[in-house]
Amino acid sequence: MADIRVKICGLRTAADVAAVVAAGAAYAGFVFFPKSPRHLTVEQASTLALAAPPGLAKVALTVDADDPTLDAIVEGVALDMLQLHGHESPDRVAEIRSRYGLPVMKAVGVADEGDLAALLDYSMVADQILVDAKPPRESPLPGGNGLSFDWRLVAQRRWLRPWMLAGGLTPDNVAEAIRLTNARQVDVSSGVESAPGVKDASRIAAFVRAANGQ
Repeated sequence: MADIRVKICGLRTAADVAAVVAAGAAYAGFVFFPKSPRHLTVEQASTLALAAPPGLAKVALTVDADDPTLDAIVEGVALDMLQLHGHESPDRVAEIRSRYGLPVMKAVGVADEGDLAALLDYSMVADQILVDAKPPRESPLPGGNGLSFDWRLVAQRRWLRPWMLAGGLTPDNVAEAIRLTNARQVDVSSGVESAPGVKDASRIAAFVRAANGQ
């Protein structure tokens, strides 16, 4: 395995950004969702984004955000991509992509084979697809729950857009997940934390190494 693009999501501090850069990750994710322990204000995210070096893709994760909320995020933070992690319809995804002129990644929760059709639907309108574990019904969070799904469901599948594997990935299992699915991009949040919302630089480094078979 080589050249796997890694996204570290839920960064909250300058030290987090520095750890992501040092590890060689490709994407830095900032969460705008008040119910999440990783939530940032626009001002906090702006500061972190300005500290990120060129070449590190800065991604804003939102959940069913309305236009005023997205306006504030896009205007206030130097971003490279929007990640939609709620129940946004394909029409809404296309509308957001057109309105802001930024690449859009749509997260789709997967629990069984019946969830795979949505991946094709969203690949028609999004620039990338995030294939995530479907959260439990009672969970207040759409992601970052540390849950995985049966990776064999997406093994060797192809969609119209690049895709990224998420859901329960850790430094210990990411290599196996990549082997089973042939994913070329992976996303992690809780799997590199010492506590909810607290990133661990050593785990970030270990995750990126493991993803690339090192």
